[in-house]
Amino acid sequence: MTLLRLSLQYASPYKRWVAAVVVLQLISTIAALYLPSLNGRIIDEGVSTGNVDLIWELGRQMLIWCGVQAVTAVAAVYFGAKTAMAVGRDIRRDIYRKVDSLGALDISSIGTGSLITRNTNDVQQVQMLVLMTLNFMVSTPIMCIGGIIMALREDPGLSWLVWVSVPALFIIVGLLVRILLPLFRLMQDRIDRINDVTREQIVGLRVIRAFVREPFEEDRYRDANLAITETSVKVGNVFVLMFPIIMMVLHIVTAAVLWFGGHRVDAGQMDVGQLSAFLQYVLQILVAVMMGTFMVMMIPRAVVCAERIDELLVTETSMPVHERGTEDFPASGRVVFDHVTFGYPGAELPVLDDISFVAEPGTTTAIVGSTGAGKTTLVKLIPRLFDPQSGQVTIDGVSVSSLTRHQIAGLVGLVPQRPYLFSGTIGSNLRFGNTEADDEDLWQALDVAQGADFVRDKPGGLDAKVAQGGTNVSGGQRQRLCIARALVAQPKVYVFDDSFSALDVATDARLRAALDDATGGATVIIVAQRISTISEADNIVVLDDGAVVGQGRHEELLESNETYREIVESQMSIEAAR
Repeated sequence: MTLLRLSLQYASPYKRWVAAVVVLQLISTIAALYLPSLNGRIIDEGVSTGNVDLIWELGRQMLIWCGVQAVTAVAAVYFGAKTAMAVGRDIRRDIYRKVDSLGALDISSIGTGSLITRNTNDVQQVQMLVLMTLNFMVSTPIMCIGGIIMALREDPGLSWLVWVSVPALFIIVGLLVRILLPLFRLMQDRIDRINDVTREQIVGLRVIRAFVREPFEEDRYRDANLAITETSVKVGNVFVLMFPIIMMVLHIVTAAVLWFGGHRVDAGQMDVGQLSAFLQYVLQILVAVMMGTFMVMMIPRAVVCAERIDELLVTETSMPVHERGTEDFPASGRVVFDHVTFGYPGAELPVLDDISFVAEPGTTTAIVGSTGAGKTTLVKLIPRLFDPQSGQVTIDGVSVSSLTRHQIAGLVGLVPQRPYLFSGTIGSNLRFGNTEADDEDLWQALDVAQGADFVRDKPGGLDAKVAQGGTNVSGGQRQRLCIARALVAQPKVYVFDDSFSALDVATDARLRAALDDATGGATVIIVAQRISTISEADNIVVLDDGAVVGQGRHEELLESNETYREIVESQMSIEAAR
């Protein structure tokens, strides 16, 4: 029922095309059904009597009907293909929109590999089924019913052959479908698995090579590959049986028609032309059933794929997005964490516990703490990548959960811990958050981010090509381009999540000095491991095990906060810090 509902839902906007397919298939099938009757008349009324004029006349009629059949069949396939491709396009569009609306935790729970499979392989299976349905399942019932009627017109005495052969084929199909359904479900799960393994290995290729883990990863891939191969072989074994069985039924029925029909011709109960026409009608019926069978064999896999697609489309996001945000749009960018607690699903303890602090416009707020203290999780709450379990994050007194995504994007510029660039050019990446920015704006942002020199040195400058993920630039260059991208967007709140870690000390110092002027009256929040990066911050928030254990300026915390002092001492002496 899921497959039927999904197909009807997405095919309904193209009712005219579907109606055209039905009408054209009807005309094509009627023409195909009329041809054996004309052929039988040529044999009985033309060849047997030597009436050449009748042979020419009936031959002309056959040519006309063949032309009608060919034209209508081609047109039906054309409209059927247009409908199927449009259905696939619309499903992929809705899957993309659904994934785009899901929160980071929702995507993690489903799995990136599974999402890719559902938007490619699963959609392709449903799309192919729609195409096959329009091309075969419309003509198959017409051909079967019309063929039976025409065969009975030729000789009712042989009709029992039809009543025996057609149900036999349907029984065979039913048994095969019952075997295939669980196999196809297992196959889609194993496609998910091999996609996950492949994606993980491609992303982590450098780490794999650095630790010489190629043999281990080869074993992982081999296991996933063998699993899907094993399932595919089982499916193939079932398909191997299908056509021999169907052809065997076809040949047995042909032999039976010739045997019993020959006796009826010998007894004078039917003519040779009628026997020829009857045989053609039976073959047309069985071929139609065979083509329908081939399509029906696709149904089990399409059913599984449709269920997986529908499961994704009906998934409720854990972070509902407002279509229309609050009218009290933040103006200055004052960020407040008000008793915020957050934990990942399944975790025993929250990552952040009762976090409260204020980041004022025109100031720099730094977040420091040991590894695993929750710094990155904390700053991800500001652009609403996660929602807190309790408490709230507000900008100018407005909760970020009441803002639209466009409003949040206009307010918050995030430079993530792992800088990411998209395939295209340097210019297209810098304009990602502000498509109206001109080249002058881009160069100004690059100057502040200390990236103008290396961009000028590249062939094409701003038009220099960027590979997917920014793999054709160094880590430091990637970080500076991501910082420049945030500056081009000109948000009210800048969030730098350990965004200076790949920079040398001198470049880091120059960039921070330039940032003070470039950010103006905006709120700046910095997560950093390097004390020299945040020592001049207006407020430093110290995290330990997900809780705030101290706030203040650098000098104050050195005197009063043991956790901060330990962090500083691990990098420099107290005297040097002062």
